[in-house]
Amino acid sequence: MRYVFIKKVLQSLILFCLSLMATRNYAAENIYQAKIDKIVNDTVQPLIQEYNIPGMAVAVTLDGNHYFYNYGVMSEEAAAPITNQTLFEIGSISKTFTAILASYAAVSNKLSLSDHASDHLPDLAKTAFDKISLLNLATHTSGLPLFVPENIKNKDELMDYFKQWQPPYPIGTYRVYSNLGIGLLGIITAKSLQGSYDSLLKNIILTPLGMTHTYIDIPADKMKDYAQGYTQAGSPIRMKPAVLSSEAYGLKSCTHDLVRYIQANMNEITVDRKLQDAIDNTHLVYFKAEGITQNLMWEQYHYPTDIKELF
Repeated sequence: MRYVFIKKVLQSLILFCLSLMATRNYAAENIYQAKIDKIVNDTVQPLIQEYNIPGMAVAVTLDGNHYFYNYGVMSEEAAAPITNQTLFEIGSISKTFTAILASYAAVSNKLSLSDHASDHLPDLAKTAFDKISLLNLATHTSGLPLFVPENIKNKDELMDYFKQWQPPYPIGTYRVYSNLGIGLLGIITAKSLQGSYDSLLKNIILTPLGMTHTYIDIPADKMKDYAQGYTQAGSPIRMKPAVLSSEAYGLKSCTHDLVRYIQANMNEITVDRKLQDAIDNTHLVYFKAEGITQNLMWEQYHYPTDIKELF
């Protein structure tokens, strides 16, 4: 899908917001608004043209104020305009929600990140998962590969795969980005909290944060808000449900809700204390590798950062 533009947009907007924060108190409000408008438009419009993007939504939150920018239409086949409620597939940002849910379980004393995976899944006893901690799963240091093998169609088959799997190098010594790792953490977290992952995500994170237009499975009456994705060749495409998709990359959300999520991560809104502690704990530093400071799924980079380091 046409996602190559996203990191360019984010970097430009982040750099702008940081510089603007330093001068916020010295600018008149109309000039302030004009600066935001200009940087967003100057960044987005060329990208829309370069990548032939039907529509895009951008939100900026700064000093408690929100600025929304909507461009184009939801699909090449329909004329419905992009709005603050348009649903986009947010991909691996979904992983940070799984990390928060695991952190919430830890704050609730339902698990510890020092636990080993097999402590919670006895079927994995006497396998490599006797040595893989939940922290390894949450920081891409388990050694598990990126993708779920294509022949695995359900979680029973996934468990059979895990029983046979062997780490390619000593656990905890390398960082390898992994859908399998965060997916397994999501399974363990849901088990510890005694619920389904999807319902726990909604009840513990989405609803309390006021993210009422964020879904794993989009309700039928909200499908009209679902933006169409396209391959680089221009063919329509959407994410299909698969094993671990909910935990690793399955969320769909809108700029209205994602601004709330950003604010919760920046302690800018009032959140239940336990949930806020869980969010804050996902920002703790665990190790550094190749210019990346690794938190629980979140990553930190030195400022300023070259765009190439973000790919």
